[in-house]
Amino acid sequence: MTTKELAKRIRIHAVKMTSAGKSSHVGSVLSIADILAVLYNDILKVDPAKPDWKDRDRFILSKGHAGTGVYAVLAEKGFFSVEILKTHYQNGSLLSGHVSHKGIPGVELSTGSLGHGLSVGTGLALAAKMDKKNYKTYVLLSDGECDEGSNWEAILFSAHHKLDNLVAIIDYNKIQSIASVKETLGLDPFADKWLAFGWDVKTVDGHNYDELKNALSVVPFKKNKPSVIIANTIKGKGVSFMEHMVLWHYRSPLGKEFEMALKELETQ
Repeated sequence: MTTKELAKRIRIHAVKMTSAGKSSHVGSVLSIADILAVLYNDILKVDPAKPDWKDRDRFILSKGHAGTGVYAVLAEKGFFSVEILKTHYQNGSLLSGHVSHKGIPGVELSTGSLGHGLSVGTGLALAAKMDKKNYKTYVLLSDGECDEGSNWEAILFSAHHKLDNLVAIIDYNKIQSIASVKETLGLDPFADKWLAFGWDVKTVDGHNYDELKNALSVVPFKKNKPSVIIANTIKGKGVSFMEHMVLWHYRSPLGKEFEMALKELETQ
């Protein structure tokens, strides 16, 4: 399966799953679908037949509210049956609204309370250094959670400990739950902040497979420095009436909107 096809399937699953369960955050999943597709198709050293393989790369979705996307990509890559996706957000289902590791092969950490994924990822990266392991830890964060102080503590810590096996990826779609990042608590100059905290930075188009793959293929960008990729993305990417719209942080695609969204995605 090509990376483009995988991203398309992630988006279609996300629309179907959030519609069936009447759950939220479809816009957040659509913005990271291309990032997830590149990671799982081209970058991560993981094995669906051995999800607990000790030398696997670790991936943490810090913006756990977009967990539908992780469930979708894991199913498509063979960690569990695609059929299980139909149970998402249903009573008794293992597939909760925010991503959960409980009973789900391939999920490293339950997340949803924002601002914790990078701290845990920092711990995993430090443990790998101490144990002389070669795996990398990748953490995908939202831009909105970069307004939280816990992240900047982890950013300081990881630079101090020279964790060049740690990679942060920012889904920089510039929209938070109820307003833009700029209105809520602005981050600019964003790249300069990471540089000042001791990281090396690359800024890419978060929907361009080549740019994402090229950046992720050369980490660490500098020896003894953690790497961050600021991925400029579009919230709701792939569904025209969802793009750039804060409404689709919480709204479920139902009825005519569901049909329109699915038609757009299936014809891409």
